[in-house]
Amino acid sequence: MTITLLLLTGLMGAVLWWLFKQSINVQPWLAQGSIRDVHEGVLSRPAAKTALWIFLAVVTSLFALFISAYAMRMHLGDWKPLPEPMLLWWNTGLLAVTSVAMQWTVVAARRVDADGVRTGLAAGGALTVAFLAGQFVVWGQLNDAGYFLTTNPANGFFYLLTAVHGLHVVGGLVAWGRTAAKVWHGVDVASVRLSVELCAIYWHFLLVVWLVLFALLLST
Repeated sequence: MTITLLLLTGLMGAVLWWLFKQSINVQPWLAQGSIRDVHEGVLSRPAAKTALWIFLAVVTSLFALFISAYAMRMHLGDWKPLPEPMLLWWNTGLLAVTSVAMQWTVVAARRVDADGVRTGLAAGGALTVAFLAGQFVVWGQLNDAGYFLTTNPANGFFYLLTAVHGLHVVGGLVAWGRTAAKVWHGVDVASVRLSVELCAIYWHFLLVVWLVLFALLLST
């Protein structure tokens, strides 16, 4: 189990580092900036990405603590693993497709394709809502099967981990909603490009976190 945790942590770190490198390597306003851009504050935009990455580092630390607590608690005698509903696999697939949709939206934004951005945001939002609905259905299935929150420590950790992850997904939907509202109100695509990129980075992060959590739950 310790080796598994180390591998999962290493994988998560490697993917996050790759995402970080991708985000800092794509800064067209630095390559195409002008004196007018400087006065308009365009060159200050990377500060938003810096703030996002600081937030993601904090969230990563939070989940790392949860995972460590999970690993220590599961070795006690009263630990009884939950069955893994098949719907969890479907939910994982939904979140993966959502991440792809958000990345596709970034590509559309870079091409200044307003229709593509609207389509990508709509798909990403709908898939995200479907993922959350699927997680609620899983909770209902487990509850109906007698796996209640307080019945066993394994149950409590499952509900805790999925709930905390779900809350972060909901937080992402708030940012998505603000970006989508601007696009649907006819705001120039170039002005929301950074917001689209930040949303995509966040969704990739949510996918990585969920894959680690899902692999952890399956390993027990």
